[in-house]
Amino acid sequence: MPTTTTVPGDRMVAGHFTTQGRRIVAALAITQTVGYGTLYYAYAVLLTPMAATLGASTTTVTGALTASVLAGALMTIPVGRWLDRHGGRGLMTIGSASATALVLAWSQVHTVWQLYAVMIGIGVTGAMVLYEPAFAVIVTWFTPERRSNALLVVTIVAGFASTIFLPLTGLLVEHLDWRTALIVLAAIHGLITVPLHAITIRRPSHPPTQHRRQERSVSARTATRDIRFWLLVVTFVAHGAATSTMVVHLVGYLTSRGHPATFAATVTGLLGVLSVTGRIVLTAARRLAPMTTIVATIFAIQAAAAACLPALAASRTGSIVAVVAFGLGFGVSSLAAPALLADRYGTTAYASIAGILALPVTISRATAPLAAAFLLHVTRDYRAPLTAVAICCALAAAGMLLRARSFLPATRDDDTVCRNS
Repeated sequence: MPTTTTVPGDRMVAGHFTTQGRRIVAALAITQTVGYGTLYYAYAVLLTPMAATLGASTTTVTGALTASVLAGALMTIPVGRWLDRHGGRGLMTIGSASATALVLAWSQVHTVWQLYAVMIGIGVTGAMVLYEPAFAVIVTWFTPERRSNALLVVTIVAGFASTIFLPLTGLLVEHLDWRTALIVLAAIHGLITVPLHAITIRRPSHPPTQHRRQERSVSARTATRDIRFWLLVVTFVAHGAATSTMVVHLVGYLTSRGHPATFAATVTGLLGVLSVTGRIVLTAARRLAPMTTIVATIFAIQAAAAACLPALAASRTGSIVAVVAFGLGFGVSSLAAPALLADRYGTTAYASIAGILALPVTISRATAPLAAAFLLHVTRDYRAPLTAVAICCALAAAGMLLRARSFLPATRDDDTVCRNS
């Protein structure tokens, strides 16, 4: 049932809250960087040597990563419910320790089925320690005024996970081998993430405010009766499908247009850097316009960039312009989704609601590149998947704008929900 809570201000509590909040943000910024670097990005570097050792095709070995992502998606709802009831400290500590053990086990796999089993386990533990639980901790700790900056710091730092861990993993593989590289990565992961989660993560004993105010919160069941929630699902499913497809197929497309592989890889690598830029732009622009309007505009720019890429990709300059325009929206959803959910539905059941949203979004990110590959195989023309990407981004922009419209029918409990968040 919806709840309304009046919270007295307390300067000593607020001061402690601010100090501890900074520690939490710093800790999560580090653990997300290390977590994504070791549990996700390192796989790209290890793919070829693993396939050679296991005597399997790169497609088969790549499938293990897809299985890992899907396993993590299935865990989002139960993990969200746990976070709402118990907080993130125990879950993220156990998840970090388990992930460390699984990375060690990964270094000892000798068959394809063992690789799949380990990667599915890593997907499960990843759901316990990566963005979704980290965002839940931040959302429940910070007031709306401070929440956006806290989320921004974590996502900016974690945005450099690939920049740090791709070359680091490559260096380890070059001087050692892929098995020993994983042992080193496991040590890095365990020594950094486990103590930071165990020591730093806390649940707030008092809401962080020095002023009397009312917090509106609704249950996950109530949120799922809200048409705006399902518009948000459609929006981020479409956007997730578009961005993951672009990441996987952009290098192949640019090389098919006659560009060298090094240029194609470098331009594609801009997406990671631009995701940080897009998050900064979104946070700054929130002071000038509603978030829904800003996000819809960014998604529309991405749609235009994808649609224009075939015409621009003949030249290096045109390719860079199109990729930069698309890349500005690459990391926006990771900031927009938690802010929009918390603003409209409050923090009491935030993790459960976010988990319901994350399930279809994660599945779309995992499966869309495969669907695009099938489309490419059938049409033998990259314009088909690029058109699909443009349509998905346009759909995401329309969904974001429609979500903010006042003519949408209200839910039975809509008086408990923040309007036009």
